[in-house]
Amino acid sequence: MILKMFKYIGDYGENKDTARKIRLEIILPCLEKKENITIDFKNVTGATQSFIHALLADPIRKYPEIVFDKITFKNCTDDIKIVIQIVEEYTQESL
Repeated sequence: MILKMFKYIGDYGENKDTARKIRLEIILPCLEKKENITIDFKNVTGATQSFIHALLADPIRKYPEIVFDKITFKNCTDDIKIVIQIVEEYTQESL
C-alpha cells in the first residue's frame, strides 16, 4: 500500500489528531496483516516531531519485529528524515 501523506496533511504535518487517525485507520491495520506500506511524503515540506511521534511510536512499540521491514518512507525532505530517525531511535530505546 502507498500512503500519500499530502492527501491527508497538505504540505506540513502538525496535527496529532490527524496522525492518530492515519495510524489507527491505515498503518496499524496494514501491520496487523503484515502488509508492506510506503509512506510517501511527496510535496510535504515538513512535519513536527509530535506529529511523527503520533504517527509512528505506537506501531514501533506494537510491532518491533516487523515494523522496519514493512514500512518504507519515500520523498522525505532532510528535515522529515531527521524527525523520523529521532522518533525511531527514542521509541526503540524505550522498548
